[in-house]
Formats: sequence, C-alpha cells, structure tokens
Amino acid sequence: MTRGNDTIRVLIPLKLRKKNGRPKIMPPADYSPSEDQTQDPHILRAIGRAWGWRRRMEAGEFATIQELAEAVGLAERHVSRQLRLAYLAPEVLKRLTCGREASAVSLYDLCFLAGETWQEQAGRVFGRA
Repeated sequence: MTRGNDTIRVLIPLKLRKKNGRPKIMPPADYSPSEDQTQDPHILRAIGRAWGWRRRMEAGEFATIQELAEAVGLAERHVSRQLRLAYLAPEVLKRLTCGREASAVSLYDLCFLAGETWQEQAGRVFGRA
C-alpha cells in the first residue's frame, strides 16, 4: 500500500496527431495488435446505417433507393449496396454486433452475402467456408 504523499507515475507512449481536423491518439511505432482482433468499427457503423435506412423505407419515408440516396447525400449505388447489410442472417448480425466477432471478409464483400443462405453467410463471414 502507498502512503498518502507517495506519487505513482504511469507513462503511456502515445502520440497525438490530427486526422481530418480531429485529434487522434496514435499507438507507439513498435505496437503490434493482439491476435484476437475485435470488430471493425466501419462494419458496425455500416450495419447501423443500413438498419436505419431500412426502417425509414419501411415507414414510407422514401419510396425508392434513389430518393433515399438523394436525401442522405450519397450515390444510389453505394446506398443500394450497403442497404443489403440490413438483410444479413440474424445469427450473423448478432455475432457481428453483440458478440463483436471479427469478420473474415471485408465490408465490401459482406454487402454481397445477403443473397446467400443463412448457413452459407455465417460460414463465409466467420471464415469457415
């Protein structure tokens, strides 16, 4: 146990840089991430955005993907592709969002898996096929 006048100093070798006008904490140059990577935040954000778009379309706020794309200020092709994420298998969505399991495929490839069976989706997303 430390006495009341003792001071503990912790040194964390991080660098602060600006990226896109925002401060970003950079890890040390010799830092290597652990083997058990967590979910890519871009995938989580894309899934959330896709579900939001799906709800807005189902509520009748937009009749077509073109109207939705114009409203959110993105290309129709991009919106159409990412909207597919809202139609992934429930087990895949649960493991990606709640379990935060890392995906074995990129976000771009993940968008094209909605047309496959639910078992095939899980196998491809988590690297068992």
